[in-house]
Amino acid sequence: MADVTELRRMAEQGGAEAQYAFGNWHNDEQDYAKAAALYHRAADQGHLDAQCELGLLYRDGTGVPQDDREAARLFRRAANKGHAGAQCELAACFRSGRVALPDLKHAGGY
Repeated sequence: MADVTELRRMAEQGGAEAQYAFGNWHNDEQDYAKAAALYHRAADQGHLDAQCELGLLYRDGTGVPQDDREAARLFRRAANKGHAGAQCELAACFRSGRVALPDLKHAGGY
């Protein structure tokens, strides 16, 4: 893995993978607001792991306001592209009742 200075430089250049990795670094350092901002940038570029990680932050209200609907939206974006972790998290949102199922035919897909 690149050192932190190089990772920061690559993230600032807009690379989704670097933004995700630098977000992970901030998450490990417990700087959740910066992690969320970086995950958001990567997620907007379609980075599935970033979408799932950002969903976890929204689910838990860590570094961002707690928002089950936003968490489920992010999990759904990644789940629909085949991200197994996001599929599990989305199913857990539905199973817990924190987010209402849109209808039963959609529930089976996760």
